[in-house]
Amino acid sequence: MTHTSMESPTPLEEGTLRVGMYDEELKKFNWNMLLLQLILFGVGMWNLISATGVEDKSMGLYKTQLLWFGIGMALTALILLMHYSVLSRLAYFIYFANVLLLAAVLVAGKANLGAKRWIGFGGLRIQPSEFMKISMVICLAKYFESDRTVGGYGLKDLLLPTLLVAVPAALIMLQPDLGTAMIILLTYGSMMLFIRIKPQTLVILATIAAVTMPLAYKFALKPYQRQRIITFIDPMSDPKGSGYNSIQSMIAVGSGQLFGKGYRQGTQSQLNFLPEHHTDFIFSVFSEEHGFIGCILLVVLYMIFLFNGLSVAYQSHDKFGVLLTLGIMTIFFWHIFVNMGMVMGMLPIVGVPLPFLSYGGSSLMTSIIGVAIITNVANKKFMF
Repeated sequence: MTHTSMESPTPLEEGTLRVGMYDEELKKFNWNMLLLQLILFGVGMWNLISATGVEDKSMGLYKTQLLWFGIGMALTALILLMHYSVLSRLAYFIYFANVLLLAAVLVAGKANLGAKRWIGFGGLRIQPSEFMKISMVICLAKYFESDRTVGGYGLKDLLLPTLLVAVPAALIMLQPDLGTAMIILLTYGSMMLFIRIKPQTLVILATIAAVTMPLAYKFALKPYQRQRIITFIDPMSDPKGSGYNSIQSMIAVGSGQLFGKGYRQGTQSQLNFLPEHHTDFIFSVFSEEHGFIGCILLVVLYMIFLFNGLSVAYQSHDKFGVLLTLGIMTIFFWHIFVNMGMVMGMLPIVGVPLPFLSYGGSSLMTSIIGVAIITNVANKKFMF
């Protein structure tokens, strides 16, 4: 009996075909975001070791950060195995589960420095407000995935998504955590730019924002939060109190001058003048040690990271993938913008970490999960 060319390949040939297909897929795989994440994390670890070199001794902060990174990369592998459309089906479940965690924090959370933001699971502590940023973006991307209106969204159409944002923002404010609540609101506002909203609705929303901001300052902010805004305008009004952090941070940034003082040579951090220099003020440490040139290089690295994420959104072929990627990238943008502005005295002091550089397990995990989702969109955009 003769064999024809239409005959099925032998098991050996099937295996060879499979390997060839995997090799081809691997060559097409978009590694950009993962590689940029690795570079930024490497810079962050290098900087964190310097920032904690004196008091760490070592308290193991960099080891803990490495542990969280390892957990994050394991989650990345799991996220890349699925299609990102699964997130669309689970969007509301993920959102409400995270809201329940935020409520649980207020009841049984662990307090630290006057704030109740963490909840323990075994030997680990997580900060649900950090994960709420991603959960909210997934939920909003799901809501706006299909066009529900003709001619654009009106006020009535935006009531539900606004409520979906307002509930977690209010729960986070109660912790209190002004910085994270602000990032959530800014992210929501940014995502609104990428959907069709009626012009008159935009005018009304702008008017509402203008009216409510002074009211929020008066009634929603706590006294110390209002003091931070006053201190931002005039740090010298209370140089040893509320203005201390801002003044010391600006001294650290300015003293780096053009080329910096050198690795582990920064006096503000090494002599502990700079508070929270391993978390919120980690950029001050970097600025003092590496100067203006080092800061420019770091900003360029972040810009490449942001533009790569936006490129993924631009090339995505479905609305959910576009909104999901844009939402996550706006989280990164606002974190970078607010943190750097804060430490340079251009914005009020709020608790906003710098992605991949600031110490913090929940913050790092949120950033890693965000990159994993974007990488998933980048590599599965043609799979339906």
